[in-house]
Amino acid sequence: MTFSFHPDARLEFIKSIDYYEDCEPGLGCDFSIQVYSTIRNILSHPYVWPVLTSGEIRRCLINRFPYGIIYCVEADQILILAVMHLHREPGYWKERHD
Repeated sequence: MTFSFHPDARLEFIKSIDYYEDCEPGLGCDFSIQVYSTIRNILSHPYVWPVLTSGEIRRCLINRFPYGIIYCVEADQILILAVMHLHREPGYWKERHD
């Protein structure tokens, strides 16, 4: 199975890396590593994490940072809808999925 980012999710991921890197050199890299580790877990076990909506949209929390990966399982891939900060605007990503 493969994965892809919704364009807005890719942008928020990059902005979050930049934010953490500005806070402390190397922290952006640490954040990136944690996100990709979480994505690997999702790819290995896509149906383990809880469903957020009536569809098949799920959330997997990221270790060490207050973020979650919002995703859906499609035919042969995982579509990442958001790299979401857990304390900001819940539900903003809902328009990204049909």
